Amino acid sequence: MSDEQHGEQDNSPAIAKNATVDAVVAGLLLALGSLVIYESRRLGAGWTTDGPGSGYFPFYIGLIIVISSLGILYQAVVSKARDTATFATVQQTKQVASVLLPAGVYVLLVTFLGLYLASALYIALFMVIMGKYAWLKSVLVGVGVSLYFFLMFEVWFKVPLYKGTLDPTGFLGY
Repeated sequence: MSDEQHGEQDNSPAIAKNATVDAVVAGLLLALGSLVIYESRRLGAGWTTDGPGSGYFPFYIGLIIVISSLGILYQAVVSKARDTATFATVQQTKQVASVLLPAGVYVLLVTFLGLYLASALYIALFMVIMGKYAWLKSVLVGVGVSLYFFLMFEVWFKVPLYKGTLDPTGFLGY
């Protein structure tokens, strides 16, 4: 639901317009499609005696991406019907960042602490900071969820999940 549906007005300044974001995404897609075309031609995008070369189908997928991105770029930059509405405001961007940045830190923590310990920390801290829950309840839920998944994957299914480079749960023997 939007802020207006909740009865709140977001009067913070705009970060970007829809047309600007469309143009940036179209540029990225244009680069991606061009790379696909280039690599497809390098692999062999033509028809061989055995049938299509290994780059034949990727070449046409890249071509479709390039043509589509050019259409989006035209509509975003040149067209009189371009969308100049606000894409995101400062307040909306802060809300997205308040979820996205901790998720990025979580991914880094998984690298060092492993999935179970990083997940317990992530859940507990997210509950405390974002949900305003009590510390005890948050820690119990974080540890409980991680313990449940540890038992489910490591013990019952015998599927080891990533333990991290520091392997802080190595003393458990899993």
